Amino acid sequence: MTTAYSSIINRILASGLAVACLTGGVHTPSAFAQSGKASGKANASVPSVEETESIAEEGFIYGLPIVMNYAVMYQFSVNKKSTQYKAPFNKLFNESHVCTYKDTAVVTPNSDTPYSLLWLDLRAEPIVISVPAVEKNRYYAVQLIDGNTYNYGYIGSRATGNGAGDYLVVGPSWNGETPKGIKKVFRSSTQFGFACIRTQLFKATDMDNVKKVQAGYKAQTLSAYLHKPAVTAETIEFPYVDDKSVKENFFQYLDFALKYAPVRPEEKLIRAKLASIGIGPDKKISFKDLDKEHLLQVSLGVKAAEKKLAEYIATGTKPINSWIITSLFGDSAFYHGDWLKRAAAAKSGIYGNNAVEAVYPMTRQDITGAPLDGSKHRYTLTFPAGSLPPVNSFWSVTMYDGKSQLLIQNPINRYLINSPMLPAMKKNADGSLTIYIQKDSPGKDKESNWLPAPNDTIYLVMRLYWPKTEAPSILPPGSGAWKPPGVVVR
Repeated sequence: MTTAYSSIINRILASGLAVACLTGGVHTPSAFAQSGKASGKANASVPSVEETESIAEEGFIYGLPIVMNYAVMYQFSVNKKSTQYKAPFNKLFNESHVCTYKDTAVVTPNSDTPYSLLWLDLRAEPIVISVPAVEKNRYYAVQLIDGNTYNYGYIGSRATGNGAGDYLVVGPSWNGETPKGIKKVFRSSTQFGFACIRTQLFKATDMDNVKKVQAGYKAQTLSAYLHKPAVTAETIEFPYVDDKSVKENFFQYLDFALKYAPVRPEEKLIRAKLASIGIGPDKKISFKDLDKEHLLQVSLGVKAAEKKLAEYIATGTKPINSWIITSLFGDSAFYHGDWLKRAAAAKSGIYGNNAVEAVYPMTRQDITGAPLDGSKHRYTLTFPAGSLPPVNSFWSVTMYDGKSQLLIQNPINRYLINSPMLPAMKKNADGSLTIYIQKDSPGKDKESNWLPAPNDTIYLVMRLYWPKTEAPSILPPGSGAWKPPGVVVR
């Protein structure tokens, strides 16, 4: 998911996390309920106040994706009272509807690929994910994401093909035998994780076919797959989390999440630093025992981290024809201990795909750099002949309101233009394809190519699924030979 997927993510990304360490205890029942105020028990074994600020800065950047992931997991699969609740661990949830302007819980909603969601608890035993045979022209992908927000594997059209198959997802310490019939084993670096399944929707009337594909997705424990007695894990009291508590107890949530994330080689140094201030499974003190002076330095460190992260995101990409094209998502080898890049990825849009799976150019500006505004201008986006987005699957251009980042109500109920629509669209005499971006109809003769715009600011997102690797390609993101054309005033 290249953009914030739920309201809880948006709130976590809001400013104010710097106060996380200055108060004690959350405001709702949780595993932190007895944490209390700082007790002033910090001693000589605790780093100096100067070192504490540095550790907090690095620790916040390291921990942000982990805490964000925990908050989403809690809302989706733990807290049954949450408006975002989907299903318990290890049970699939299919979202089988076409997003319209009426869908307001999710910003920048995806109308191309309805989701199937699966949160994984791998503590007791592995999970078998089974996929059906999917018609060759329909794209689908199962993205496997662990609690470190690493994309550690893919099942689907690009990665494994469209044939049916059973795949085993195992936890970090599993060392059992792979049973017959399993096509591939994927290993998560954490005990809890997420499988995000996308199934291509050709058009609104295609939803029943998508539902049939989704009905073929299956998740079951390895014991169920082998028809053996179930293995159960101990019950966990998951700390309650909301936008307020996550700001006030950021490092306590990180402390909890790290219990289920065995240390990796590249993490040893940062984990040792965090342990020195009472965070993580190997800590010798409790974070709540830091004195006020150390807590103040923690707060200053978090503020410095937020500033560094904002600067990284603001300067880390160079616009191409006013489109932002980047990819910050990958596995542990991709990040190679670059916690700043990983935090920027989470803040830019947690659970985004690897570039080989999808690239997402986005813009709020025309080719001159002026803000896109449907109340002031009519625009066109023209792909030269032979220069449509180079993909193995499909591409789309979706329209959003610039302020809310939601789909907009329009007279033809069209929220995007994608490659499956090409047969019904009109090309220019020279073979180029023009998309008309405006709030009013461009005329009956051009309506097949009309992408309705709001009577306000505009936000456009292009989605390129399974981009081609041979030239011209958008890969590597931001420096590939293919460039998206700029939006121009008509």
